[in-house]
Amino acid sequence: MKNSRISPIIFLLVLSFFGGRQAWAQGMLRVGAARVNIPMPSDPANPPSGKYAHEKLYVRAIVLDNGSTRAALIGADQGGLSEAIWQTASKQIAELLNCPIDNIIMSATHTHSAWGPGGFREEHDGNAPPPPIVGQIVDAVRQAKASLQPARVGFGTGRSYLNVNRDAIDPDTHLWTQAPNLGGPSDKTVAVVEFLAPNGAPLAVYMDYAMHPVNGFLAGFTSADFAGAATRYVEQAFQDKPVAVFAQGASGDQNPLYLRAATDALASRGGVPITGYVMTREPIEAPIRDGKTKPGPVDPQVRDELERVMDSEGVLLGEEVIRVMTNIKRLDPSPTIAAGQKTVTCPGRKRTDSGREGHPGTYVDGDPVAIRLGALRIGNIALTSVDAELYTAIGQRLKRESPMADTVMVTLANGRANSGYIPNDTAFGAETFQVLGSNLKPGCAETAIVDGLLDLIAAAQK
Repeated sequence: MKNSRISPIIFLLVLSFFGGRQAWAQGMLRVGAARVNIPMPSDPANPPSGKYAHEKLYVRAIVLDNGSTRAALIGADQGGLSEAIWQTASKQIAELLNCPIDNIIMSATHTHSAWGPGGFREEHDGNAPPPPIVGQIVDAVRQAKASLQPARVGFGTGRSYLNVNRDAIDPDTHLWTQAPNLGGPSDKTVAVVEFLAPNGAPLAVYMDYAMHPVNGFLAGFTSADFAGAATRYVEQAFQDKPVAVFAQGASGDQNPLYLRAATDALASRGGVPITGYVMTREPIEAPIRDGKTKPGPVDPQVRDELERVMDSEGVLLGEEVIRVMTNIKRLDPSPTIAAGQKTVTCPGRKRTDSGREGHPGTYVDGDPVAIRLGALRIGNIALTSVDAELYTAIGQRLKRESPMADTVMVTLANGRANSGYIPNDTAFGAETFQVLGSNLKPGCAETAIVDGLLDLIAAAQK
């Protein structure tokens, strides 16, 4: 496919003319990538079927070296990576690569069916021994560094219609709830950064899409969800030679459009008869989520249906990624690498009542909320990062206002803010569980994040 291009041939001739390895010390890009398995705890009641790629969890790392500095792009099939994990792992990686911590983007895919150390809803005391995931992250970076080789980088975007805004008004109760809102804001962009060897072979892929991996939430088995299925699909399409990292876009209000199979799995565990039609999710999920119903095992047939949906979403997303890769024409062999990080602070609040959604909350002043921002420039590409879950409108605003056309937002990256969800300013008027549970007062975070990232992008352009 890409071997037919003239540019790789010219690239190799220029490289040989300047003396091979000597040329790489003068700004030419080298890239290495690695994939490390995250061992799963044994669960005799819910063993993996072995039929689907998304049943395995991985840490993936891409290391970049342009002769003057290095950087690392890391993705983990976990619900989140705590602040303690970030603090511990980032220091070790910076030392290993001899680069600033600012040059690291470490994010979670946010799968809701990967429990265990560092996983969903799990925090770690900074004084406690580091969980195993830290060693797996560092090991992936170490292996990626060891495999550095000449490379070029390119960028492209596509579209996927798997996601949907999840903040809606219930047609029966006329209250806010979590359900598909096809008219709500939703970023369909699939952003792809690819790294190619001089002969055109893919070495690594960094893909970004905004959709919550909630298919397996409370379903009773471990899975990397559609994100894991998509990365494995791309890797296997190229005979498992490249490493594909999934990064979560601004998905705080974005769910998969098709959650029927996931809802059926919860119904199966909760003893609710399955109709075959799309059932309203909240009344089925709530008793299990809130501990009012002790869940039983998921029906094997229902589980397989859900796993096929996860796999199918991954296949469709993976195909779009491959389509974008195929059409990337501009490839940079010597990109500038520059980065910066900063923290912005917004007024906080503390909720004083309860209730999931549909009614206003009551609040008192809370601790200020610190939000870590980052921007990593790779040539003409700006990878921005935020350590929280953002609404999609914030990511869309950043891309509109960014001076760099190829701007990507990576969320759940580089630790975990004490914010909860970060809605955009307009969305604070909705009585959704994300808005009600946010530790932020309205009117600060959206602009603070966008302006802060724009400042970092501008600094990286100098």
